[in-house]
Amino acid sequence: MSVDSVPQIHVDRDRITVSDGDARLHVRELLELRDEDGTVTTVPIAAVESDADGVLASATTDRLDAGLRLRVDGGVVTATLEVSWHGPAATAGLRVQAHLDGGVTAPRWLVPACFYRENRPKGTAGAYPRAVVQGGRPEAFDSSWWSFRADRAATPAVFGWSDTTCGGIAATHATPVGMSGIGFAAEPAPRIWVDLPFREEPVVYRGDPDPSPPNVAHHRWEPGQRHRFALLLWVGPPDPHAYVPLLRAGYARDRAAHPLAPWMDAAAGAELTAHGLHAWHWRPEHDALFETAAFDRAHPDLDRPSMHVAWVSGIPWAQTLLAYGRRGDDHRYVEAGTRVIDHICANLTPAGTFWGEWRRDRGWGCGWNRDPDRLHARTLAEATLFTLRAVRAERADGMEHPDWIAAAASNLDRAVASADETGNLGSYYHQATGEVVDRRGAAGLLWVAALVEGADVLGRPELLAVAERAGGHYAHHVEEAFVHGAPEDVHLAPTSEDAYNAVLAYVALHRATGDQRWLGLARLAADWTMTFRWSYNIEFGAHTILRAYDFRTRGADNASPPNQHLHAYGLIVLPELMYLWRATGDDYFHQRAQDNLACFLQLIAREDGDFNARRGMVTERYYHTDCFQPKGSILTLSHAWCVGVTLMGCQAALDDPELLPA
Repeated sequence: MSVDSVPQIHVDRDRITVSDGDARLHVRELLELRDEDGTVTTVPIAAVESDADGVLASATTDRLDAGLRLRVDGGVVTATLEVSWHGPAATAGLRVQAHLDGGVTAPRWLVPACFYRENRPKGTAGAYPRAVVQGGRPEAFDSSWWSFRADRAATPAVFGWSDTTCGGIAATHATPVGMSGIGFAAEPAPRIWVDLPFREEPVVYRGDPDPSPPNVAHHRWEPGQRHRFALLLWVGPPDPHAYVPLLRAGYARDRAAHPLAPWMDAAAGAELTAHGLHAWHWRPEHDALFETAAFDRAHPDLDRPSMHVAWVSGIPWAQTLLAYGRRGDDHRYVEAGTRVIDHICANLTPAGTFWGEWRRDRGWGCGWNRDPDRLHARTLAEATLFTLRAVRAERADGMEHPDWIAAAASNLDRAVASADETGNLGSYYHQATGEVVDRRGAAGLLWVAALVEGADVLGRPELLAVAERAGGHYAHHVEEAFVHGAPEDVHLAPTSEDAYNAVLAYVALHRATGDQRWLGLARLAADWTMTFRWSYNIEFGAHTILRAYDFRTRGADNASPPNQHLHAYGLIVLPELMYLWRATGDDYFHQRAQDNLACFLQLIAREDGDFNARRGMVTERYYHTDCFQPKGSILTLSHAWCVGVTLMGCQAALDDPELLPA
């Protein structure tokens, strides 16, 4: 798939076709008018004219005049819809839809950050929206059609794939009639649409296992009202990554209109988050970083007295605290980081791996894996990777940690022993035997980065060969634009954390080998990462905390379709995105890395009482839509990983000032 291909616009009396080779997207009607009482009126195209500015389709009914102008601009089709109301006052919404050429035998849809392919693979634990080709049971979150509000989407766009075509349509988040919406349907033929204003149907997902009723917004049209709406259209071949040109065009459109507003520079952010991680999460009596610390310190019983070895606590964040302590010669941070890594490395499973987590009330265990004997590959791999990074950094300062080296080597040996004939390293292991008990998904992908790091740090070049074989196995997840299974808490769902793991893995392989295949996969993984990353600033309610603090969402990532909240985990790959920018010359990766850092140089508590937190605290969750909590609110807990990854991102910028926006 070439991002340089240019779509063509064709006119056939009452239909407009946007094509690229054999791929075709059809605009068969100008719009649908959807009244408050449920009546749907199709407004057909009455006339089509071509001129130097493109194509203009128009129609007149007893209630409205409408015109849709399309023109090719920069590799995508820009569309402007104008609607003038001349009928009696009415409450109604508009829908603009496009029909995909070809048929659909399996669901493949994309609403960036909200919906991926069928979205919920068979066998996934948990309930959230899933696409089927025919029928479905909406009461079980299964349906052949879905509509979503735009603020669930990182870019307000929807893409669909048929056997011949990928088509996409994008709106702006805010419109003259309210927040927009996007949707898709497989029956009776595949189509995608924009709703003005939004509709959420056939049911609504709010983070609960049971669906909520539909939520349909309408606009009150008055005689003489005239509104204009800006849309983007894209068509390309049915390549899984054919979404890239439209997503990039949406970002280019939004970037100038949605400015960043970081509260501080990287040095101030690092100082605050190092303090916050040490002051509120470090428990010296347990050699642990407690996973959460409540904003309200009068209720320490709200803290979570446990520590995963990586992911939501543990070695990655201890390593970054240790590195910051070395940077500033602060023995408090050096001691805390060292003791956490010592503690974890001194307590391995019978199989020779790290445990999943430690809990104050029962000691070491496997984590959140629905089976008390199952260890999760991503958690172990991340702990191993950052142990090795700690060894490398400490060695550069003249410090050796034999126990860390031994623990990392033991974990890598288990990963190597887990490989099957395809290079699959497994997703879950039995804690006593190390046996692989589940190979589904891509949770083992992060072992690739750990193996590459281990080959160098441990002086074991044979580990690189294992990493390359595994990289070849997991490549199909990236190539198919569906990487899933990384976090313990959402099982086989596609997540932004899967995207980061893919970037870490394939950048590591390219650095170590120079092989262009790995660079290509890293680039695809980074583009897929950006499907989770906000291109615009969400409008929050006047009385919400995110509005009061003018929180800008451009650069934030959604956690996953079932776990809808904005989070900062993407900061973990800032150095890798900068590497990709320099290796490819693609400034898009540079810009989006800068956005990510600038976003999370907001809402770091600058003093006690700042947004009701304590100095240096960072929340895990920014509620950006109608899910879990009211839109515009935040979770009133500081998380060790959130403080730690922000400290990590700030240190990346201290090492590479080009990460800071100009």
